[in-house]
Amino acid sequence: MKQITFYIDFISPFANLAFEALPQALEGLSYSVTYRPVLLGAMLRQSRLVGPAEVPSKRAWTYRHVLWLAHAQGVNMRMPSVHPFNPLPLLRLSLACAEAGDPNRRVCEALLRHVWVDGLDPNDPARLEALTATLRPALAPDGDAVKARLRANTDEALAAGAFGVPSFVVDGRVFWGLDSLPMLRACLEGDPWFDAGHWDVPDATVDGLK
Repeated sequence: MKQITFYIDFISPFANLAFEALPQALEGLSYSVTYRPVLLGAMLRQSRLVGPAEVPSKRAWTYRHVLWLAHAQGVNMRMPSVHPFNPLPLLRLSLACAEAGDPNRRVCEALLRHVWVDGLDPNDPARLEALTATLRPALAPDGDAVKARLRANTDEALAAGAFGVPSFVVDGRVFWGLDSLPMLRACLEGDPWFDAGHWDVPDATVDGLK
């Protein structure tokens, strides 16, 4: 059985779509998934990238595109009334629900639906309070242990070579984005392409702009 680490930040619409698509995309394969919350903003800063919402024209396109993708996937999805937003309360709540380790799929699903179904402000205090009451976290979301775990998760993702979410890591290989799911499936199926040197081509390609 292959182990997949799914690095996720609930702020990402593509992470939401990938979460919904993953079971069908990998149907029939033997695998297990660890859902590991990370802070996307910190990953972008470390990788010297900007999020699509930080470029006005790209922001508008991204929102239209993800809503179309949701429609195409048959996923009930609405943009939250505030986006981007501070994802820390949700990330910390997810980790607080996992007394030791990572949140399970049920917890991640509840948090994603909190953001991406009702079209409301994810950080509305009353909504956060109700969500917390429903999930009944084992730890204090604002506690030092939870904060340290989120930092450690983000550092781990960066060290693995991830630069955004959703990212999936299998056997040291990083697959990024919703559209990487067919490639991820091929890897899990043992497609010989992965052992024919193609994966390593970028490492040997010289950047002519440097």
